[in-house]
Amino acid sequence: MDKLRLSYTQTGRAIWISHLDMMRMLQRAMNRADIPIRYSEGFNPHAQISILLPLSVGTESLCQLADIRVRRDVDIAELPRKLTAVMPEGIVVTGCWEDGAKAAELQTLEAQCRWEYETEPTEEQLCAIKALFERIELIVQRKTKRGEGPFDILPYTRLLDIRSEGKSVILRVLVSAAEPVVKPELISKAVAENAPDLAPAFVRCTRLKLLGKDGKVFK
Repeated sequence: MDKLRLSYTQTGRAIWISHLDMMRMLQRAMNRADIPIRYSEGFNPHAQISILLPLSVGTESLCQLADIRVRRDVDIAELPRKLTAVMPEGIVVTGCWEDGAKAAELQTLEAQCRWEYETEPTEEQLCAIKALFERIELIVQRKTKRGEGPFDILPYTRLLDIRSEGKSVILRVLVSAAEPVVKPELISKAVAENAPDLAPAFVRCTRLKLLGKDGKVFK
């Protein structure tokens, strides 16, 4: 036994944990749960843990995945319970298995975006938001490692459903999880830049599932 894949949810107060803090927390949790995590060699050894598609601060997820390498065999069936017991509130390990799919096979992310407004959205507003996804292009300023520049979000985004609920508009979308990776919260930024009158007052995004190139749930 060498490489294991974990699935976990990150909700509640845990959505404010940064990626680096999540990596440190996973390492501490492994030690507390007595999981024989493997370390790299060299002068500065580090735990061999990697998170697939790191989560943005403030975003909820029901489908996070992480890979770990272990030094010896472990009880896979018992590992989720042991890890969850030493995790902070909001982190629940839901599964563990060997031979996870290659990261290169990860294709899309299905997410729900809840956009909150000061007043109940009208049918006209819903139609106007939907129409933005039917444009030829929808340009947004996007930050990358190389800096900030214009990016057309539409080739990498698909609106699956839109509905109103009280003072909220709820969108279910598919976005690219391969290069270029599109974060669901980028959609509301695109709306704010292209149609300011439709911009929500508050946004909450939830990752629902990861999909592979075959369209099936990525594991």
